[in-house]
Amino acid sequence: MRVRLQRILAAAGVASRRRAEALIAAGRVRVNDAVAHLGDSADPEQDRVTLDGVALREEPTRCWLVHKPRGVLTTARDPEGRRTVLDLLPQREVRLFPVGRLDRDTEGLVLLTNDGALAHVLLHPSHENEREYRVTVRGEIPPEALRRLESGIELEEGRTAPARVGGVRRDAASGTSTFQLTLIEGRKRQIRRALVALGFPVQRLLRVRMGPLRLGALAPGAARPLSAREMAELQRHARRLSERRAQRALGPAGSA
Repeated sequence: MRVRLQRILAAAGVASRRRAEALIAAGRVRVNDAVAHLGDSADPEQDRVTLDGVALREEPTRCWLVHKPRGVLTTARDPEGRRTVLDLLPQREVRLFPVGRLDRDTEGLVLLTNDGALAHVLLHPSHENEREYRVTVRGEIPPEALRRLESGIELEEGRTAPARVGGVRRDAASGTSTFQLTLIEGRKRQIRRALVALGFPVQRLLRVRMGPLRLGALAPGAARPLSAREMAELQRHARRLSERRAQRALGPAGSA
């Protein structure tokens, strides 16, 4: 099967898709000894793809689960040399990147992978992959505010998608409220901005789940590879999300 060269380079772990475009444009990539051009594709099973004369081989898929502490950046590298989620790994056998981002003050589950197609399915809003958070806000948040959060909040770039709230606990002694919030989209600082709009600033934000993956008892700052069972479950989950997206795109007529 023929695929774009950018995807082949990314799968081989030599560059992101954006960086791969620059390598192709610079004439450093060849397919069967012919210089490749942007937009070209190849069959990894049949064609010989090289970068600077070195043949490329697809890396096996790798996924790590990280418990990001507050203050750590969710990025592959930081020009200022600050600590990133990749610095939490005990080893780096392949090039990995975070699937989405948590802001600097948010804690919890971050998935690292080298599989761009998997990351796309888990991240794109059209696939409606769930992310679950444990949220603590200042103030005793009333049911009406939580209902507004569930139905969607108007932000600068538009209304947020419907969400799900559960496990609400209000603590009069500390003047805080804690609840579980499940989203199917991940705009920049979405939860914090939505709750500020409601008048209840976030005190602590912890992501506890992404799709079928759960943070569990993983300690802050710790990282572990996904088990074979978790990998299989994640791949099945991604396929289900893609199938459901395709069914929604067909609409009622396509499902008849």
